[in-house]
Amino acid sequence: VSGGHTQIVLANSPLDLKVIGETIDDAAGEAFDKSAKLLGLPYPGGPLIDRYAQKGDPLKFKFAEPQIPELNFSFSGLKTSVLYFLQKQEPGFIEQNLFDLCASVQYTIINVLLKKITKAVQQTRVTNVCIAGGVSANSGLRKALKEAGEKNGWKTFIPAFEYCTDNAAMIAITAYYKYLAGEFSSLEGGPTARAEWGSAA
Repeated sequence: VSGGHTQIVLANSPLDLKVIGETIDDAAGEAFDKSAKLLGLPYPGGPLIDRYAQKGDPLKFKFAEPQIPELNFSFSGLKTSVLYFLQKQEPGFIEQNLFDLCASVQYTIINVLLKKITKAVQQTRVTNVCIAGGVSANSGLRKALKEAGEKNGWKTFIPAFEYCTDNAAMIAITAYYKYLAGEFSSLEGGPTARAEWGSAA
């Protein structure tokens, strides 16, 4: 879960990864940041929503949860739902209800993520569940996953906060496992902006 990706990945080993669900539009991080922009918060707004949500009521306002088939996600409808809701309000509404609005947006995003994770566990019967990416730093998501794990008997893995946005560590550990497997890149190629799963790091 990050600003660029929302995926459910079945990991059979560090180098045997299969994407079994992904967003068809906005990623979870985008949903946080775009909602924050609608609330007048500076970029990146995700961390601010997390901070303010801790002081608000997550059930105060209800926003749309798109019903997407299988294990895929959609978050663009949430942004639209927040936009239309705010357009109907009187001046000063956001300022008076900022904490509750942030808590409700965060609750909706986390609820979507947890429903899909639960569905993935049911389908794959894999009960080792890990989160990664910038949005895994969100305190609400971390707490919700921990509680879901305790309730459902999952073994959950939540990275230390400082590693949630550390792309260098992610690349380094990938290189480590590729080194152990003897998978080395040709020096003839050049770097690309986006790599496919399984391509050389």
